[in-house]
Amino acid sequence: MKNKEHTRQVRDTVVKKFKAGFEYKKISQALNIPRSTVQAIILKWKEYQTTANLPRPGCPSKLSAHTRRRLIRDAAKRPMITLDELQRSTAEVGDSVHRTTISRILHKSGLYGRVARRKPFLTDIHKKCCLKFATSHLGDTPNMWKKVLWSDETKIELFGNNAKCYVWCKCNTAHHPEHTIPTVKHGGGSIMVWACFSSAGTGKMVKIDGKMDG
Repeated sequence: MKNKEHTRQVRDTVVKKFKAGFEYKKISQALNIPRSTVQAIILKWKEYQTTANLPRPGCPSKLSAHTRRRLIRDAAKRPMITLDELQRSTAEVGDSVHRTTISRILHKSGLYGRVARRKPFLTDIHKKCCLKFATSHLGDTPNMWKKVLWSDETKIELFGNNAKCYVWCKCNTAHHPEHTIPTVKHGGGSIMVWACFSSAGTGKMVKIDGKMDG
């Protein structure tokens, strides 16, 4: 295993001492580096006339630049697309690669697989009403809020699909609408519960039998 390489300054010093007539052994002792390292630095300098790091060729990419851009574009437009679907789409254009290769390309572009957050489904009307309520109470004092009792009812599904769903998203975008799963209060096989809370703490959860009309 290769150790940490020497700095450019150390390699220049080796070449400088070699030009001054020093032998490999004396240069090794003076700089406290192995004789083989001194020899390698000098041989490289003789061949390329430089001590700088040369471009190191690596394994050529299995995917073209066009295919890589297509993968990133598909994952950004369809955050819930799976690696299997991306793998099949690349195979259709003649590029057969492993799932880890696709995942690595998406990671380099800043896209990571995360569990989608579940958030209540809010329409534009809901959002406007929430914003109107918040702006109308901006000037309220803390003492006023201590007198407020917050309550709500909800329907909990006894049976349903609660499996995790993964999405491709960048940092700090987990709560964007395209990265969340909207939830609604309906579904068969469920129970209705009511609960409340205030500044003093939370109240008890109550199971409601029948229909709640007020």
